[in-house]
Amino acid sequence: MTSLFDRTTMAGLSLPNRIAMAPMNRGRVDDEGVPSPLMAEYYAQRSSAGLLIADSTYPGPLGRGYRMPGLCTADHVEGWTRVTRAVHLNGGRIFVQLQHAGRISHPDLLDGQLPVAPSAVRPPDAVLEYEGRKPFEVPHALTTAEVEDTVREFAASARRAVLAGFDGIELQGANGYLLHQFMGVNTNLRTDRYGGSPGARARMAIETAQAAAETIGAHRVGIRLSPGNIFNDMDEGDTPALYEALVPALARLGLAYVHVVENGEREYTRLLRKLWPYTLIVSPRHEPMVHPTTGCFAEPVGLDAAREVLDEQLADLVAFGRHFIANPDLPRRLAEGAPLNPLDFATLYPGHAAGYTDYPALP
Repeated sequence: MTSLFDRTTMAGLSLPNRIAMAPMNRGRVDDEGVPSPLMAEYYAQRSSAGLLIADSTYPGPLGRGYRMPGLCTADHVEGWTRVTRAVHLNGGRIFVQLQHAGRISHPDLLDGQLPVAPSAVRPPDAVLEYEGRKPFEVPHALTTAEVEDTVREFAASARRAVLAGFDGIELQGANGYLLHQFMGVNTNLRTDRYGGSPGARARMAIETAQAAAETIGAHRVGIRLSPGNIFNDMDEGDTPALYEALVPALARLGLAYVHVVENGEREYTRLLRKLWPYTLIVSPRHEPMVHPTTGCFAEPVGLDAAREVLDEQLADLVAFGRHFIANPDLPRRLAEGAPLNPLDFATLYPGHAAGYTDYPALP
């Protein structure tokens, strides 16, 4: 029986366990999206994970969705280099998630420019930006040429990630951000080759993965998917048909992994396991990631949930999120059955060391 604490390999990397740290933004960046020196300490503290996946990071100026790091300037590369160097010196392995927010943004974050999206469909609710919450605006619908430019932008950011010392990148194709927006029937009303059928709506994600793979090597590229997720007002339409078009095309590229965010639909994970022949990372949940009416997040991934997907041979690695925030030595605590530090929600976002690098490890 596969254990969470067994060694494994992925994309030429030797992993000491099957525990991944999911990408979580903590806002410890400056106003230009440059990672702070604290981020190097934070990730080095957590480098006992089999794989670290760093914060959602915007690949180009119009990709920023909130206070998040970037990977589109020399300063960004320099800031991230401090992080990767610290992780590697501590024996860790680290990918970075490239996320384009698409319509989940605001002109205040984009130097006055409108957010971009597959179609000019305004999201409901409001966006969290530097001055608080503000209503979303109707986004600019990308032209076909602009979609192609955005694909190249992702590839260029992937190259910068390698220059910064990352072992690879994870494309954010989940949770209602740009690549996922192209997959939705309510967010993608296009009539060009990027809209219409499930295969056409999957094209943006496929072309982005292909461009990144051609730039830095397929073994350095993963992608995150969230089948059936309604977060950020998403409607995928026929979810099985969408992923039956998407996942085999990604498999032909030979990517490093697919990272599945479950939303209470284990059958979708089973479907992807059948379609995907390589490493599958699963963030297991028996309920939606975000409750559709209350907006509350599901319980953090725990040891029992991890064992379930490993025992069913659905996952090669299991992604843990919030427990890693308060427990820098989470793999050891899980292995020894040690108690977990409680999470201080008041210090989650923009701040300094408090609630970031000061959580204690076991003696």
